[in-house]
Amino acid sequence: MALAPGDNATLFSAGAASTLRLIVYLAAAAILMIVDHRGGYLQTLRGHASLLVEPAYRLAALPADAARATRTAVASQSALVAENRELREALLLAQARLNRADAVAAQNERLQDLLEAQKSLGLSVQMASLLDIDIDPGRRRLVINRGTRQGVSVGQPVIDALGIMGQVVEVLPNTAVVMLLTDPGHAIPVTIERTGMRTIAYGDKEARDLLELSNIPTSADVQVGDKLITSGLGGRFPSGFPVGEIRDVRNDDTGMFATALATPAAAINRSSEVLLLHDLPQPYGPPQPQVDATAPAPEPVP
Repeated sequence: MALAPGDNATLFSAGAASTLRLIVYLAAAAILMIVDHRGGYLQTLRGHASLLVEPAYRLAALPADAARATRTAVASQSALVAENRELREALLLAQARLNRADAVAAQNERLQDLLEAQKSLGLSVQMASLLDIDIDPGRRRLVINRGTRQGVSVGQPVIDALGIMGQVVEVLPNTAVVMLLTDPGHAIPVTIERTGMRTIAYGDKEARDLLELSNIPTSADVQVGDKLITSGLGGRFPSGFPVGEIRDVRNDDTGMFATALATPAAAINRSSEVLLLHDLPQPYGPPQPQVDATAPAPEPVP
């Protein structure tokens, strides 16, 4: 069928001419593919074409790459934040365990010191633990977990492994209040160990956790570093227990007497366990004669 003037013939239009053109194109394409496959003549052309097309590919993939990188960065930052938080928690837990271990070791050491003091005293003692501390600046008192039901009485001396701490001033069924040596209302008869001089050690009125020795004659031999021990006078505290150490000696305003300040021997601000002293009954009469086990037994009298 002839084409009318003005009509455009296409590759796939019906007719013999169109079919012939199609066959020619297909044959040419086949020849080009065979020649290229055997000789690789179009490889360079395809390489240059790929260089021209590659920026278009990268530009098209840019939004997807940016979104992927953003998700990776956010996920990595979240993972780092979570890991950092876990590491901080682990560090705090390890530090808490270490502090607890140090506290337990210190407590065991204090208990060991108390047990050794209990064995070396040769007196009847009772262990107690601190329950509360009176923080009033004008008072220095503790509450312990022993009372009348455990045999505690008013006036009972309280010590730790280092020396005298105070005495019981109030007793309840299961608790007791202890007045410390440094309480302004406390007084204890003491002896200067080096010279044997007797005096009274009072609680410091200026809330410095010290002991004050007042009205000491200026002629008395009192020096910094002298040890104070209980004198046993008054019958409240047994003699020979450490009380404190002189840290300062100075004359008063009149110049006739001296005043000394002493640091308590007991760990008043650190002890969490204390010992209560009990009076031991004193034996009456002469001591019983000791029997020599190596001596022969006397023969019975017939």
